[in-house]
Amino acid sequence: MDASPFTSTYQAVSANNSTGSPDCKPEDLGVFIPIFLSLVFSAGFILNSVSLWIFWFCIKKWSTGMILQFNLALADAIITPAAPFMVAYFSLSHWPFGQFLCQLKVFLLSTNMYGSIYFLALISIHRYIAVVHCTKKTIFKEVKFVKLMCAGVWTLLFAQGFPFFFVLKTTEVNNSTQCLSIHQDELMTLYFVWNTAILFTGYTIPFVTSVICYTLLASFIIKLNPNQLKSQRMKVKSMQMIMVSLAIFIICFLPVHVSRTVGITLKLFHPDQCHLVNMVELVYYRCLALSSTNCCLDPFLYFFASEKYKKSISNVVSFTRCWNKK
Repeated sequence: MDASPFTSTYQAVSANNSTGSPDCKPEDLGVFIPIFLSLVFSAGFILNSVSLWIFWFCIKKWSTGMILQFNLALADAIITPAAPFMVAYFSLSHWPFGQFLCQLKVFLLSTNMYGSIYFLALISIHRYIAVVHCTKKTIFKEVKFVKLMCAGVWTLLFAQGFPFFFVLKTTEVNNSTQCLSIHQDELMTLYFVWNTAILFTGYTIPFVTSVICYTLLASFIIKLNPNQLKSQRMKVKSMQMIMVSLAIFIICFLPVHVSRTVGITLKLFHPDQCHLVNMVELVYYRCLALSSTNCCLDPFLYFFASEKYKKSISNVVSFTRCWNKK
C-alpha cells in the first residue's frame, strides 16, 4: 500500500499544529489587562504580606480555623514570583522567557487558583461545623487533623501542577511564542481533557460544597435568638464570611472557568470560527485578570472570621498612626 498520501496528510497537520491556524492568530490584548494585573498584584502582595506577618508574628496560639486561613494566605502568596512574568506576557503578547519559566508560571498559577478554592471550601466546612455543631466533638476541631488535611491539599496541588513540567510546551504562532494559549493547536486535546477534569474536581465540587455548607449555616443562624448579644455577634460574623466567600467563588473563579471551557471547546470543535475564538479569548484573559483579585479579597475573610486577626489589624493601624504623628 502506498503510504505517501498518509505521509503528506500527517506533514500538513504537523505543519499546521506547529504554527497555529493561519487565520486564527493571537490579537493584541491592549494595555488594560497588564495595568489591571499590575495594580491587583501590587495590592495583593501588600495585603498578603501583612496577613502572613500577622499570622506568624502577632497571633501566638492558632485555632483550627486560623490554620486554614494561614494556608489560604500562603496559596494567595505563591503567585507572587509569577506575577511579573504574567504582566510582561500580556504586555508583549509574546513569551520571551523560555519553556521552563512558562511551565513554572503555569504551575504557580494553577497552585494559586486551586489552592485558594480548596482552602475556601475547607473553611466553609469548618465554619459550618464550628457554629452548627459547636457542642459536638469532631476531628475538624483537632489541630493535628487540620494540619494533616492542609498537607494533603498541598500534596494534591503539587500533583495537579507537576505534570505541566512534562507536557506543557511553548509554541511559535505567527512569529510569536505562546505559553498556555488557545492558539497552540497541537495541545488543544490535552487542554480540553485537563480543563474538563479540573472544572469538576477543582471548581464545581468545592463550590457546591461551600454553597451547601453556607446555606445550612445561614438557615441555622437565622433561627438564633436575636436578643442574645453572643447570637447577634455570631450571626453578623457568619453572614459576613458567607458573603465574602461566595463573592470570591462567583466573581473571581466562576467567569474564568466558564470562559476557558467555552474557548477551548470552540477552538477544538469549531476552529474555523476565528472571530468568535478571538472574542472568547479576550473575555477569558479579562476573566483571568479578574480571578487574581481573590488575593485582595481573602484578607477580608480573615478579618471577619477571626477576632484575633481583627485585633491585630487594629493594633497595626494604631501603631502606624502613632508612628506618622511622630
